[in-house]
Amino acid sequence: MPRRRLDLEKAESRHLAPYAQSNLDSRGRAYPEDQHRFRTAFQRDRDRIVHSRSFRRLEYKTQVFLNGTGDHYRTRMTHTIEVSCIARTLTRALGLNEDLAEAIALAHDLGHPPFGHLGEETLHRLMAKHGGFKHNAQSLRVVEELELKYPTFNGLNLTWEVREGLHKPYVPNLLIEGFVQPSLEAQAVDLSDQIAYICHDLDDGLESGLIDEDELNNLALWRKTRADVLAPYPHLEAERGRYYVIRTLLGNLVEDAIDHSSAAIQGHAPQTSDDPRRLPALIGFTPEMAQRARELLNFLYSRFYHHPDLTAVRRRSVDCLEQLFDLLVGHPHLLSPQFEIRAKKDGVHRAACDYLACLTDRQVYIQHQKFIGGLASLEASRMQQGALL
Repeated sequence: MPRRRLDLEKAESRHLAPYAQSNLDSRGRAYPEDQHRFRTAFQRDRDRIVHSRSFRRLEYKTQVFLNGTGDHYRTRMTHTIEVSCIARTLTRALGLNEDLAEAIALAHDLGHPPFGHLGEETLHRLMAKHGGFKHNAQSLRVVEELELKYPTFNGLNLTWEVREGLHKPYVPNLLIEGFVQPSLEAQAVDLSDQIAYICHDLDDGLESGLIDEDELNNLALWRKTRADVLAPYPHLEAERGRYYVIRTLLGNLVEDAIDHSSAAIQGHAPQTSDDPRRLPALIGFTPEMAQRARELLNFLYSRFYHHPDLTAVRRRSVDCLEQLFDLLVGHPHLLSPQFEIRAKKDGVHRAACDYLACLTDRQVYIQHQKFIGGLASLEASRMQQGALL
């Protein structure tokens, strides 16, 4: 006998904690739909996200290193998958809804523009007088407006709970009066994102040689983890040793989060899935681990994300975005048909921003070559600007 949706929902009632978000208690979708015979609502959300064009584009969007600069560096796609894996571990251990957490994790970066955080900063600056740009808000915009899959409405028509989880940072009372936090599943995804950034960006930075491990040894968490795991293996080769340290660091962060979050949940004793939404955040690290993790994140921002070798490569990417934005705002007929229509509804600046945010790293260069003249024109423009100074 096949396991039907009703069987899965009954299993949830037996296995999920009372404070977990169940499918049966979902607030539903903006556009009502019949239930699926075999998949729960959150499973359908996950599948809709994975089958979307926005999800496929993540493979060709920058995490830290520009797409194509190295075969082993993370892309926005691999980062997303890693966040999803960590979130499933956290939620499974805490008795939460894994399917909901997985769906939120897989969608959380759908709104990321090309060229990583520098691309986001560039679009935010270009949109300063027109509402700004934040990738979290754009992820919600993607699933509610920009994906075109259904004949009678825009978006993916995801459940309220997944869309709630994409509001980062969470705005109190934005969706339901009295809520100051999203679900515990959404909180778990947020923490999983931080863990992935810390461990995997460190891994890429060390592999690239842009992070000096001697500097990392000044940070307590890295120094202790490295000393503990490598002590039995004093002659381990560098690559294997680095991987083992990163692997252990990730495991330690996850276990600390599970232990601390479990204690916090027990201390507040929520009885329904809405109770944690009215409480301070319950998913997190112990105070000591939070401090150590913050030191690693600060190190990444100060010593890696803005490394001169990365900044030099990214400069032309920013120039491409700026020139394309100015061109599209002045000539909206160059937008694809979908975004030309959106320009009439949302204004040409927002439509141009939406269009550029959807592009992959490679597509930006292709569009720049098509409309403006490519990288040679960028160099000529710089030389001209230099002559004028």
